[in-house]
Amino acid sequence: LTVDYGVLTFLAAPLFWVLDKIYYVFGNWGWSIVMLTILIKIIFFKLSETSYKSMAKMRAVAPQIQALQSQHGSDKTKLAQETMALYKKEGVNPLGGCLPMVLQMPFFIAFYWVLLDMVQLRHAPFIFWITDLSSKDPYYILPILNGALMYLSQKFMPVTPSSDPTQQQMQQMMKYMPVGICIIFAWFPSGFVLYFTAQTLVQLVQQALNFRKEG
Repeated sequence: LTVDYGVLTFLAAPLFWVLDKIYYVFGNWGWSIVMLTILIKIIFFKLSETSYKSMAKMRAVAPQIQALQSQHGSDKTKLAQETMALYKKEGVNPLGGCLPMVLQMPFFIAFYWVLLDMVQLRHAPFIFWITDLSSKDPYYILPILNGALMYLSQKFMPVTPSSDPTQQQMQQMMKYMPVGICIIFAWFPSGFVLYFTAQTLVQLVQQALNFRKEG
């Protein structure tokens, strides 16, 4: 009765209920977190598929956008017109990869709040070296694994060529994001990092399948 999930209680409370039922099957909170993460990803499979299809198309037209930038780099209006015409011709929606992700965010944030408030994770073992899901990974294996998976997932993301120095700098900084997340997660509870690692792994598999499907 003391648990408060805030504004996302209407999502977090059912998620904890499902997580609790999964625990009765597996008898392990770590595997329960992994299974619920996979279940959420399955529920949103079609939304994710739409997003990854859009990303695949964006990545496919990137060389053409770069050619347009070389051709019309000095004329911003012409460049914008030609770029939009290319998107229309190729059936690409630049925002098509964002909306499905945004719709899923409340569920993943709600799950995050569930894990933060779960007293059940205290001294709860997972496998091998992880003997307490409420404490950090003693050997930093999960944070490193999560960072590596994030890096691989990032390689699938389309990078829109740009002559703007600010955007180029932003893109360069994004390359180092997995390293930053890895360092931050090194001090987070291993149950929380396990959730992100499982999510990133499923996302990577989905990306690979969809990109292969799109050629």
